[in-house]
Amino acid sequence: MSQIQRLLLIAPPAMIRTPAFERATALARAMQLPLHIVAFDYLQALAVAGLFAPEQMGVAREGYLQTHRQWLAEQAELMSKHGVAVSSEVVWVQHPYEEILHFVSELPLALIIKDAHEESALKRIFFTPLDWQLLRDCPVPVHLVINDLHARPRQILAIVDVLRSEEQDQVFNDQIIDAAVKLAEQCGATLELVHVYDWMAVYATDMGVGALPLATGLYEALGSAEREAFAALAERHHVAPQNRHFIEGAAVPGICEFATKHATDVIVMGTVQHHGLSKLLGTTAEQLLHRAPCSVWAIKPSRD
Repeated sequence: MSQIQRLLLIAPPAMIRTPAFERATALARAMQLPLHIVAFDYLQALAVAGLFAPEQMGVAREGYLQTHRQWLAEQAELMSKHGVAVSSEVVWVQHPYEEILHFVSELPLALIIKDAHEESALKRIFFTPLDWQLLRDCPVPVHLVINDLHARPRQILAIVDVLRSEEQDQVFNDQIIDAAVKLAEQCGATLELVHVYDWMAVYATDMGVGALPLATGLYEALGSAEREAFAALAERHHVAPQNRHFIEGAAVPGICEFATKHATDVIVMGTVQHHGLSKLLGTTAEQLLHRAPCSVWAIKPSRD
């Protein structure tokens, strides 16, 4: 296999050109990387019918796959006219996440791009949507596309958490900013850096439900300490003062409001694995998928 890094675009099963196609084309050009497109097909009706008439259904399945291959090849040809090196394939598989991990192990991927797919809250309780699997567990950066208002992003928003206390978590903040800065430079975009100070969440974590509120002065002192840490982090990465934003309030609503106000195209943030109730309800990144007015770019802590 080639060791040249590339982008992987996960196309939807339906043969329609979605916003992720335009974003993938623009990013491949901006990042100067080749692009591979893969579509995962699986029709339950054909799979079941194949149990009773395997030969006939095998022919029907191959005909369907060939139609999809041809359609993807046409999309790849359109992208190649913009100077992008593109390849494509269609894979018959029922559980795409395992196949995606196969691509991750076989190819040096710089980024996985996919359209964000909305799932009902009830449905998310009983099984983990593919988007959530990618955000939680995929070891390479994942870009879930909401729309392609600007195929090449113009406004980038990086979210950091200066409440992180462990050294490895502080390094994770650096990785988030570095990724956002690089993306902004490649796309010629503006970068905004945000930290949300949710003192109610801090209180719930430290004191527990039902505990007496601490003195207001203590939370003000904690907020001041976070402001200083945020300023130092921004300064270290040469983020201009006018592009630093310290927001007080609940994380998801605060981020969404900021993103809307600043016409953000992409939110760059980190994701980590959660367990128990947090895993059931979803992380901040997962919640943003269903509320943010723009696309999400998620990275994992470095394994180094």
